[in-house]
Amino acid sequence: MKKTKSRIYVCHTFYHVYVAILKEMKLVRQTPANQYQKADIALSSISTDFEHLGDRLVKTKIFHEVIALDEKQEDFFPELAKYRKNYRNLLKHMINRIIFTKKLAKCEIPYIQVIDFKAYEDIYVFCDSDPIGYYLNYKRIYYHAVEDGLDCLKNLDDAYVANHGHFRLKTWFSRLNLIFIMNGWGKYCIDMEINDRSVVPTNCPRFVEEPRKPLELALTSEQKKLMIQAFIADAENLMEQLKPSREGEEFACFLTEPHPVDVEARKKVCVDVIAQYCKGYRVLIKPHPRDTIDYEMLCPDAVVLRGRFPVEVLNFFEGLRIKRAVSIVTTALNNMDFVEEKINLGASFWDAYEDPEKHAYNKKAGLTMADK
Repeated sequence: MKKTKSRIYVCHTFYHVYVAILKEMKLVRQTPANQYQKADIALSSISTDFEHLGDRLVKTKIFHEVIALDEKQEDFFPELAKYRKNYRNLLKHMINRIIFTKKLAKCEIPYIQVIDFKAYEDIYVFCDSDPIGYYLNYKRIYYHAVEDGLDCLKNLDDAYVANHGHFRLKTWFSRLNLIFIMNGWGKYCIDMEINDRSVVPTNCPRFVEEPRKPLELALTSEQKKLMIQAFIADAENLMEQLKPSREGEEFACFLTEPHPVDVEARKKVCVDVIAQYCKGYRVLIKPHPRDTIDYEMLCPDAVVLRGRFPVEVLNFFEGLRIKRAVSIVTTALNNMDFVEEKINLGASFWDAYEDPEKHAYNKKAGLTMADK
């Protein structure tokens, strides 16, 4: 089939859209105007409510077309549940998995085929563990995988953790397209783009290192303005929130996470972090885009940054300065150039709030750091 379109980015989170824009803006800078062809972008609603992001993207004209993608969670199809049971018998387990892989892809066809993926020269999929990965492999459509979050494999290498029993056998099955394994192991996955190879505890021959920071630093002034327009509806109001209320006032910012899953535990994490690490500062709370807790009610004395956007976008506001920022595991902290002191507490901080096995994924699977 003749390829009639250039590229499409399939995004499941706000951060995915942020990276897609960075990648597209790089092409704008490097490609002669008469040769450049805009890409399309698909916003999947399977795990994120993008609210009005699509409308703002259309106004920026960064992409040719902004498409809503209605992927479905596997539990939307109750007939699949029987194939997801775990069996100690490896043969029985693999037979069920082979059946599940094909059936899930078939179930998704009415919802995903609204996009003619075969028409694109290049397809970039963030988080191909979602149904889009199963669909593309079932349809034998080649694509590029892109890491779900900045250096996310450091804390959770989904491909290995979910398959660490008989991993080599399972990856062999995946290369034959009998089952599907994400993050570079699918038969029709061309490569798996990651930010920093040195922090990934496993090795996949399809890993391709593509650092994000150089993409940010290379943005032109006009591109930075477009980035802000895409993610933030009222930039002036946001900057008002970030102004000191008195001379000499310093800010400390806590970056929340959509973890622990238990909401009450997550609230306690926030309160404790602020008490331990933000004392003496004016407190800012930047909620994770998938964290739905009402932090204005929980912490009435704190400034809660309104709007759902990747924190990296704040890099493009001139003159912004924050004294301290604290996170648990989010690696976005490393990209906050406007912060003087960065404190990453690590996943072990959650040990006091839930069973450590619920968040020590790589450790539980026996993984060590790739560069050790």
